[in-house]
Amino acid sequence: MQKRRLGRTGLELSVLGYGAGAVGGLMTKGAPADQERAIARAIELGINYVDTAALYGNGASETTLGRVLKPYRSKVILGTKFRLKAADRSRVAAYVAQSLDESLKRLNLDYVDLLQLHNPLAARDADDQMDVEIALNEVVPALQKLVEAGKTRFIGFSGVGEPAAILKAVDSKAFDTVQVVYNALNPSAGGPLPKGAPGLDYGRLLDRAKAADMGTIVIRALAGGALAGTEARHPLAMQVVPPIGSAPDFAGDVARAKELEPLVREGVASSLTELAQRFVIAHPAVTTMLVGYSTLDQLEEAAAAVNKGPLPADAVKRIAG
Repeated sequence: MQKRRLGRTGLELSVLGYGAGAVGGLMTKGAPADQERAIARAIELGINYVDTAALYGNGASETTLGRVLKPYRSKVILGTKFRLKAADRSRVAAYVAQSLDESLKRLNLDYVDLLQLHNPLAARDADDQMDVEIALNEVVPALQKLVEAGKTRFIGFSGVGEPAAILKAVDSKAFDTVQVVYNALNPSAGGPLPKGAPGLDYGRLLDRAKAADMGTIVIRALAGGALAGTEARHPLAMQVVPPIGSAPDFAGDVARAKELEPLVREGVASSLTELAQRFVIAHPAVTTMLVGYSTLDQLEEAAAAVNKGPLPADAVKRIAG
């Protein structure tokens, strides 16, 4: 499987990553034997980046990975995330350190490769949303101390929230990586927001990250599953998936995904999900793309899709409008 450089970190990540969150659900609610088979198979397929968070399954994902990754630790680049509640703003450094210690205990590790801020960024602090100035002036120094302590190799943040705040954090060059919302329904992180398309305008975030020599980790590559073109959900998957940066609701995203079906009928890709995945990796500033899995078949299909390579430029242009 193709590998790409994760910005200034110098790490080489597989273009397809393993999203161990609750959207797919295998690592939070799956059978232990299936979880073990999935990670073993992912590594066989050449996937070397696994992404989790303390929030996923209220620690269940990290606990699962602490069990199933043990034989493969040297083969895997592991990222996790922490989220501060409003009540934690008065003790940012202590909370960040405590959160990582708790994650390391669940992961059965001494360090992680990448520690990421999970809060949405905004201009004003409010509940879950974090003022970008707090992120830059308080969270970043706390993270740097953890790098110095050897508990994480690199630091990043989840690029959700208000686009202006996200771009400010990228332009600061304070973080090594950024998670980017980028998909066929909202391609604005990679180019113009298509005329009339709903959703946030991420202002060519991928290019801004590249200019800052930051690694990019694409999230919502399948728009939470909407780009499968159906509202049906696997029993392990999150049953209600609020969109991020796209339509007001999941049904709206599914309806827009179905508008891409002519490309499948023309033979550009064998399915909507393949089309969506190959669209994402066609952008040269994408380092890796996370997909959340409910089944081993979904893992096989995603690997097969990326191994076909990026979509042709003309198809990308048609999708991006």
